[in-house]
Formats: sequence, structure tokens, C-alpha cells
Amino acid sequence: MVLSPAQRHPRAHGDLGQVGTGKGTALRQDETRQVAIPGGVMWRYVAGQRARAAVTVTAGCVLATLVSASSLGISSAAAAVLVQGLDVSDHQTSINWIEVHSSGAQFAYVKATEGISFTNSRFASEYNGSYQAGLIRGAYHFALPNRSSGAVQARYFVAHGGGWSADGRTLPGALDMEPNPYGHTCYGLSRSAMVAWIAGFTGAYHALTSRWPVIYTARNWWTACTGGYTGFAAQDPLWVARYAAAPGALPAGWSFYTFWQYAPNGTFPGDQDIFNGSNASLRTLAAG
Repeated sequence: MVLSPAQRHPRAHGDLGQVGTGKGTALRQDETRQVAIPGGVMWRYVAGQRARAAVTVTAGCVLATLVSASSLGISSAAAAVLVQGLDVSDHQTSINWIEVHSSGAQFAYVKATEGISFTNSRFASEYNGSYQAGLIRGAYHFALPNRSSGAVQARYFVAHGGGWSADGRTLPGALDMEPNPYGHTCYGLSRSAMVAWIAGFTGAYHALTSRWPVIYTARNWWTACTGGYTGFAAQDPLWVARYAAAPGALPAGWSFYTFWQYAPNGTFPGDQDIFNGSNASLRTLAAG
């Protein structure tokens, strides 16, 4: 599995320190903490260096499953036709997008915002740089459902780079739903309240852009925090997070994934991703 917002490049902003323990205590520099999540997954937070490993819990045994791209078990020929990409935040600096594109990346998601108070200072550089290098690009928002309504955060996202344009090379924005790095795993929301929050965000984003956002999440978090809600699958593409040799069982409702984040590092800067389709299909998704 994946997802560790306090380190996932990290997706969550900076050294704010409060991790998903529910205890409200900050991590010291280089301190490691493991945080259990209902459903058998434990996230490993490492302050300062923000390295992340996902840990699966089975029958009381802990099995580290940090997976590299080389362990996917695919041939070089098969890898050559995969539509590969990456996602980055403000913690990747000085990205050479020409080199990234020449190495095979065809798309990139760039963090734009978090909650209602953080904007990525590197967003414009990376978002425009990837586009100019020939990649299909998109923006993502790191959700903090305990800070404001979903609709308010959708408006903040769109106002700070998370919109969509019908240029054939801009993907719909993505909503990053994962464990709270600053407190309770599910942000202190009940399952029904979490579903309502996500609905508020997706509905507002669609009203502002005419596109339904991609939802980034992992099965275990989705089960724990939404109760396995199935209602978004008909409209919101799934970006599944799982560091493994296969995407595995998907969050409830989705019968297929659109994007799969399969490794925390590899050929490209940031996290490594695959689009579930051809380049032509990727362009169709971008075109709307």
C-alpha cells in the first residue's frame, strides 16, 4: 500500500508535524512512527527526511512492502507501451521536464493546494514546465476535510491553478483523499460526514469546471473513512494508490482504475504512476 500524506513527497505540506496518530503529538526530526489504520494497513512516517514505507498487517505479522518499479514483473517490451507518468509536489525541486519526457513520462500531476491556506510555490513552474516539455498535465488538491467544507476547498483549488481547460492536454483536477497527517486518520469525521464532504467538493468542482475530479485514494482508507461508499464511481475516475506488483482490490464501487500510483520513486521524480489505457485514451480524458 501507499499513502502517507506527511511524506508522500510529501503530499501534505511541510513539517507541520501532527501525524495520523490521533494523539496530536508532533514528530521530531528523523523520528519514525507507525500508525495503524482500520483494515490492516500501517503507515510509517519519518519526519525530516519524509521517507515512507507502507506496512501490511496480516495475522499479527508486519510485512514491509516498499515496491520499486522494477518489481512490477513486466517485460521491457511491455513497459515500453505503458502510459507512464508521475506526481510531484513542492518537495521536488529543479525538475528537468525535457529529460523526464525523454525518459518516457507522458503525464504528470502537480500539487496545487492543500486545505484552504496552502498553495504550492513551485506549482506554476512545474505545471507549465511539464506542459511545455510535451506532457499531459493535471493539478491535485490535498484535502483537509476538518478545515472547511468540500465546496470551499474546491473553490480554493480552482482559484489557485486547479481548474481545467479544453486544450486536450490538461487533465481534470484530482482530489487527494488519504490519512490525516496532522491528527485523526479520518479527520474526526463520521463516514456519512466524509461522504458528504467529498460530494461537496466534487459537485462544486464540476460546477466550476464542467469536469468531475479524479479521486486519489487507497482501498483501506476508503473503507475505514467512507464505509466503502460506492456512489462516486459512476462519475469520478479512480487514481488508486498501492505500492505493489498489481493494483489489487479497488475501493468500493470502482470496477477499474484510471491511474495507479505504484511506487514512491523510480525513473521519474516523485511518485511513479501508470494510466490504464493508451496515449489516445489519455488525451480523450484530457479533452473531456
